[in-house]
Order: sequence, then C-alpha cells, then structure tokens
Amino acid sequence: MEFCPKCGTRLTPAKKTRKGKTTLVLSCPKCGHKKPAAPAPVPTIIEHEPQERIAVIGKEEQKLRTLPTVKTECPKCGNMKTYVWQVQTRGTDESSTQFFRCTKCNYTFREYS
Repeated sequence: MEFCPKCGTRLTPAKKTRKGKTTLVLSCPKCGHKKPAAPAPVPTIIEHEPQERIAVIGKEEQKLRTLPTVKTECPKCGNMKTYVWQVQTRGTDESSTQFFRCTKCNYTFREYS
C-alpha cells in the first residue's frame, strides 16, 4: 500500500495503455498524481523430499525434560509427579486433550477436558 506524496491519499492501481502497450500505474484519486507500479515479486516454490519432512526423536532427545510438571498420580506406578502438555485432538470448537507422562516409569496417559 502506497500513499500520494502530495496529498497523502492512498494510491490505487490503474491500467494505462500507451501505443498499444498496457502498463500498471498507481494513481491518486484526489489530486491525480501518478507513478509507475513496481512489478510484483515472483513467489518461489520450495519442494522437500519426504525424508526431510519426517522428524525423528532419538533416545538422547527423549531424555530432555523440558515439559512442565504437575502433581498427578500415575495410574501405573502411583508416582505423584508427571509431565503435562495439551494437544488439540478434536474439533477447534471442543476443548483440547491433556496428556501426562510419569517422571518415574514414563507411562503416558490422557485426560479429556
């Protein structure tokens, strides 16, 4: 979006034909100021191989413990400390699902809100 340097009104695109050649100009509807429009950038498409789209979480990455913890009882071992995160598993108009992972036995369970 560009504005007129003379009066500050928003410039609008318009086609200008001269000697059979059509060009795009930006013109001010208030004072008539005109300037040539800059050509639109051509988008580039980047294609990835299917292997590049897959993220593999190795055993070392799994050892990282960066999730928040809460006091919730693990149904498998009875430990009272679990990691917690939320995922939108159903429609956007429904509440998200809360997942828990025990800090002791790594058992993962969920709670539907």
